[in-house]
Amino acid sequence: THNLPPGLEYLNQLDQIIIHQQVELLEAILGTETSSKYEIKNHLGQRVYFAVEENGCFDRKLCSPLRSFTIRIADNTGREVIRVIRPLRCNSCCFPCFLQELEVQSPPGTIAGYVVQNWDPFLPKFTIQNQSKEDVLKIIGPCATCGCFEDVDFEVKALNEMTTIGKISKYWSGFVNNVFTNTANFGIQVPVDLDVRIKAVMIGACFLIDLMFFENSLDGL
Repeated sequence: THNLPPGLEYLNQLDQIIIHQQVELLEAILGTETSSKYEIKNHLGQRVYFAVEENGCFDRKLCSPLRSFTIRIADNTGREVIRVIRPLRCNSCCFPCFLQELEVQSPPGTIAGYVVQNWDPFLPKFTIQNQSKEDVLKIIGPCATCGCFEDVDFEVKALNEMTTIGKISKYWSGFVNNVFTNTANFGIQVPVDLDVRIKAVMIGACFLIDLMFFENSLDGL
């Protein structure tokens, strides 16, 4: 473990990661968009990391869910261990040359990997890349992500897209709470022996999937 990025040692023993969005009181009552905050937990519900999104009010109000952001992820001592950077890009099959790309750093300033959206006319598809931009894994979502308030799974697959090794799941179990707060609850399941840097990139992929497909999923209810 001495070769692991500082702060990622704990990910070395995890095969399940839970991401829970914290709801600000002002946002819940008035519907005012505020910077997102998340708790990242193990399967026992114990907090491992805390994440805060940084961007401007202009981005949140006018560009959401396409907004650019920087998410800083700190351990329980307050040390920043992961940084997730998303530039402002398109989210349309009409512009396949300018689709989503997200950079994950760990430690901050050192590239851990990338999440790259792939063009597909029917399915949400992403490629997980390492720090050298070499393809490592694929993420493939369902045709419809609404799920009718059932869990929605994005499968993590080998590069051949035939073998499933894990998944990123949107949980709808807290339906009543979700209706009133639009809060996000996600689970990541990956092999325990997966490189911790790639596990960190998977956390970044989860944030990207949340904004792309679920940010306004409950609007109008």
